[in-house]
Amino acid sequence: MVAPLSAWPWENFGVFKYLLYGPLAAKVLYSWIYEDSIKDLWCLHILVICALRGLIHQLWNSYSTTLFLTRNRRIKQEGVDFKQIDREWDWDNFLILHALLAYMACLIFPSLDDLPLWKPKGFITLLFLHVTVSEPLYYWAHRYFHEGYLFTHYHSLHHSSSVTHPYTAGHATFLEHLILCVVIGIPMAGSIMMGYGSTSMVYGYVSAFDFLRCLGHSNVEVVTHEVFNKLPFLKYFLYTPTYHSLHHTEMGTNFCLFMPLFDAMGNTLNRNSWHLHKKISSDSAKNGRVPDFVFLAHGVDLTSSMHAPFVFRSFASVPFSTRIFLLPLLPVTFLVMLIMWTWSKTFLISFYNLRGHLHQTWVVPRFGFQYFLPFAMEGINKRIEEAILRADRIGVKVISLAALNKNEALNGGGTLFVEKHPDLKVRVVHGNTLTAAVILNEIPKDVEEVFLTGATSKLGRAIALYLCRRRVRVLMLTLSTERFQKIQREAPADCQNYLVQVTKYQAAQNCKTWIVGKWITPRQQSWAPSGTHFHQFVVPPILAFRRDCTYGDLAAMRLPDDVEGLGSCEYTMERGVVHACHAGGVVHQLEGWTHHEVGAIDVDRIDIVWKAALKQGLRPVSSM
Repeated sequence: MVAPLSAWPWENFGVFKYLLYGPLAAKVLYSWIYEDSIKDLWCLHILVICALRGLIHQLWNSYSTTLFLTRNRRIKQEGVDFKQIDREWDWDNFLILHALLAYMACLIFPSLDDLPLWKPKGFITLLFLHVTVSEPLYYWAHRYFHEGYLFTHYHSLHHSSSVTHPYTAGHATFLEHLILCVVIGIPMAGSIMMGYGSTSMVYGYVSAFDFLRCLGHSNVEVVTHEVFNKLPFLKYFLYTPTYHSLHHTEMGTNFCLFMPLFDAMGNTLNRNSWHLHKKISSDSAKNGRVPDFVFLAHGVDLTSSMHAPFVFRSFASVPFSTRIFLLPLLPVTFLVMLIMWTWSKTFLISFYNLRGHLHQTWVVPRFGFQYFLPFAMEGINKRIEEAILRADRIGVKVISLAALNKNEALNGGGTLFVEKHPDLKVRVVHGNTLTAAVILNEIPKDVEEVFLTGATSKLGRAIALYLCRRRVRVLMLTLSTERFQKIQREAPADCQNYLVQVTKYQAAQNCKTWIVGKWITPRQQSWAPSGTHFHQFVVPPILAFRRDCTYGDLAAMRLPDDVEGLGSCEYTMERGVVHACHAGGVVHQLEGWTHHEVGAIDVDRIDIVWKAALKQGLRPVSSM
């Protein structure tokens, strides 16, 4: 049985919960349109304050997940996983509750409309009431919520988040936030009843309250220990992220709201608080843990670049798709793209842990279209080379190149860097061997004929040679007889006749298995017979134009079940799924292989890599 007031009244409303702001918005709009002025001014204030509070949480989310700024200041090194993100999905429920209660207060006390903009004495009384009433009230309420029934049925929800995050601050039960309303309301109500209230006091106190709550849950130590060295008394009047993080790991200590003074008075102050804070603050200047594996990604387009944890955490935790709310942000994204083009270097965007190994994703600050600009190629290669050399310098074992970062015309599938730097300790991997293996293992064993576009590319060549060994007839679409014959000569003599050069799409009008390695238009797709399945290794994926056909996703694999701290999706991939070139680097690192995987694909290694991937717990995603 659900405990009283533990569930939110609107927890099943989904996005429709935001309609609860409707009466406030309607009243403001009505006054604005049909009356000379907005009479119920506090309706507007409440909406603005809610938006401001949401913005404070969003900005703290952006800061705490901007790993290239905060990675050395993180308190707990684990990542926030999908389970925690889902639990905290409705972290903003408390904003709706506070808005409704504030609206009720305005209806009961219409004199609130007469509050002045500014009154200095109000801030003094507010601070006095906060220290003497709100702080001790929260401290003792918090302690009681850590006991027996209250913890099991209420406060355990908040502590279910193993890694604190700014959104964790709002993740609690309905009853707890009702009590928090009292805690936050007493100083404001007291100041107003004393005649010292003001609009700026309400805005300032609520904003500061949320700012400090987010700070404590940020998991990033932003308060330098030097402050406490110079002003020792201050450590009893301002908590730190480290201080509150200890409360989440050792729950019998550090109960205070913002002032450790009350923990000291209540004998609940964790003795390691200041020592751990000094250690984390001091170590922030040092390099953090070295990753074992790095996936070197790149931007695709402007809209998908907003699919990053430091932009919108919840959006990044689901597969990318274009959403309407992204459109107003495009001008800002375009400006950021220009800044990155002129001044930026490869940066860390996400990480996860796998069997004690740290795996990171770094991003080359370039977008898809830039890879096809001749004058931009040199700069892109420079960025990739810098990332490889940096990985080599800090001790990374394997670095895997994403789609366009290993473009044949750009750097020969990574060959350029390996030949230029023959003494590299880091292993450079293009991951195409596993990409080929994924595509080949999606093709049913009884298929006798396939149609292959992009047939003379690196992947196309490997797929054609592998299939002809299986006695599968491969219709290779290419206008270059020379390149076709070169590939054909690589095949065993008794298999060469299974490779057939074709120059038109019409040649595949009776073939129901198409492997697409070069983008094809809807018109070109129309030559495929009904029931055709389109396998593909082309970026971006082709349009699903034919309703009488089926379309495969880009080659990908699901990471092992024991992956930890993974909380963002890789482009359009499902949760826990990564592109095959990413997975190829993971296998390379887990297997401890010491060779580079660059240039042409070794067809003999396709089955070896596939079996190694399955052995390490990676699983294929799609099958016909």
